[in-house]
Amino acid sequence: MARDPLADFDRIVHTHGGSTKSVYRQGTGPAVIVIAEIPGITPKVADFSRILVEAGYSVWMPSLFGTDGADITVGALARVVPKVCVSKEFSAFAVDRTAPVTVWLRSLAARAFEECGGPGVGAIGMCFTGGFALGMMVDDIMVAPAMSQPSLPIGVTSRARASLPLSPDDRERVRQRALDGVCVLGMRFTGDAMSPGARFDSLRELLGDSFIGIEIDSSPGNAAGFGRTAHSVVTEELVRDDPTNPTALALERLLEFFAERLLVA
Repeated sequence: MARDPLADFDRIVHTHGGSTKSVYRQGTGPAVIVIAEIPGITPKVADFSRILVEAGYSVWMPSLFGTDGADITVGALARVVPKVCVSKEFSAFAVDRTAPVTVWLRSLAARAFEECGGPGVGAIGMCFTGGFALGMMVDDIMVAPAMSQPSLPIGVTSRARASLPLSPDDRERVRQRALDGVCVLGMRFTGDAMSPGARFDSLRELLGDSFIGIEIDSSPGNAAGFGRTAHSVVTEELVRDDPTNPTALALERLLEFFAERLLVA
């Protein structure tokens, strides 16, 4: 029998607004919500969560789509992508709108904060879910939001590529929290068309000095040898056994970002 890649996690359920979802938990310390990329909680997403556990956090990993623990395959992508793109819960193509699932995620973060304590909660969204961490920033308890290759809203127009998944009211709230000193960390590969550079430009415009942008060179002939489709900074593309690799350096900066805001008295 194949090993269950999530066997060392506790599985709980969380309900809010009539929606019940599974959540995988592990670790102690301040909470970090890990929001998986498409097609779901893959073994490498679980491995990333274990890195956070080793660093001193309680990881809360909600199952939003896909088959929990399954590898990325062409078949898995073909099953998941059409469903999430048309789901009202995610508003994948909507400009100037906060995804409705963010309300459920904020509720999960409130529960995690109540159970784990600490100065607040951290979160990292990836790819399709990258911008959800930004939307969670409307709550005071979200003190360490991070975005890895944020890819929503989907679109081919210049407006869509530069857009952020925030309603006008949430955008203003996020701006104010940034002015109050809350920082956001973002990561992407420079050649990643799914997470365009124009979106990082919009984050800099909205957040000013409160945006920490990490852009890893993936242009043709780049020194690290990243391919033109390089996308997932802390999962599929992560090269952890070489501390000089740009992805390893990005991971180290992310861990510092969480520690500076969550592992404090």
